[in-house]
Amino acid sequence: MSRIGDLQDKARAATGLDNFGDPGFREGLERLVDSGDREARLNDAGRAMFDGQIVMMLMKRLEIEDWYARHPEIDEQEIVAPLMVLGLPRTGSTALHCILGEDPAVRVMRNWECMNPCPPPEAATYETDPRIALMEAQMKLRDTMTPRMKQMLPSTSTSPTEDQLTMGYNFVSQVFQASFRIPSYAQWLHHDADLEPTFRYVKRVLKLLQWRCPPGRWRLKNPTYSMFITALDKVFPDARYCMTHRDVANVIPSVADLYYEMHKPNTDTPDKPWLGEINVEFGMLGMTRMIAFRDAGNDHRFFDIHFAPFQKDPFPTLAKLYDFLGEEFTPEAEARMRAWRENQPRDKHGRHEYNGADFGLHTADLREQFRFYTERFDVPLGKD
Repeated sequence: MSRIGDLQDKARAATGLDNFGDPGFREGLERLVDSGDREARLNDAGRAMFDGQIVMMLMKRLEIEDWYARHPEIDEQEIVAPLMVLGLPRTGSTALHCILGEDPAVRVMRNWECMNPCPPPEAATYETDPRIALMEAQMKLRDTMTPRMKQMLPSTSTSPTEDQLTMGYNFVSQVFQASFRIPSYAQWLHHDADLEPTFRYVKRVLKLLQWRCPPGRWRLKNPTYSMFITALDKVFPDARYCMTHRDVANVIPSVADLYYEMHKPNTDTPDKPWLGEINVEFGMLGMTRMIAFRDAGNDHRFFDIHFAPFQKDPFPTLAKLYDFLGEEFTPEAEARMRAWRENQPRDKHGRHEYNGADFGLHTADLREQFRFYTERFDVPLGKD
């Protein structure tokens, strides 16, 4: 039996379901498995993690398609004018997303429902769903395996999360290279993959989550959006964008170190130079494509946020963002946001320390490579 067939059969056996939906996902799956098998240098734990992640995503896909088959009215849901947070990673976008998610008038994708979207959540039990506790246990296991993750990405089961995993249900996502050394897959993803079907699948999942659990004013966040902004725009043509900015010397090495922490359990020979290279490439492609998109008549759809002033006091910026959106910044929303910020101080779990040189990354080189970006958006250079 083929590798792909075996993985699919495991998902079928675990769910009792058979319909994976549109077969277009197979190209990404086949490329991922080929790259992982040939290039990832997996140890035994890594092999189990690699196969287990793929089977899990296939299972979720089967469950999603089953709900749509039994309830075709889900597809009648509309995703209207979402706000999408994008830009380079490690630029304060996670904190921004969490703060935005405190507004009771908006909808975010939270960790527990992203990991387990089926059955689709219901408004009456949204804050008591048993999947919350399940996700909390999984996050404790993550903290045991990768203890520095708390410093890098402090998060809970109910925190807003990126839709990287949701993109993974179509097997076209950066979520895989964050944990595994897969250069040929990354090359295909960055340069040749068609992301429009994947973003359509993301919309399919959003409709499912919104169906029994409004509101429908979505706040989404994903650094990957930057690199595939043209495909994203085809699927969400009425989206507005919030772009976060920070000195690349404080960004690219931090992302490389985050990847390193996630790679370590899966291989006995983490490839630090590749982790540096792949994140420089991602950043360069993302910012080049983003600037081209903005300069092609889309600049008015963007609201820009710089890291240091937002970290110091986010509320003047948030008030301007709500004005940009034409929405009311209610006292209740502001009070909840202030409470979240007080309970989640920066470096709550310790400061994230890293050395860019370990990944072949040097401040002067990075600033020169990304000069086109920092000058375009007047990004301050220096420690923050």
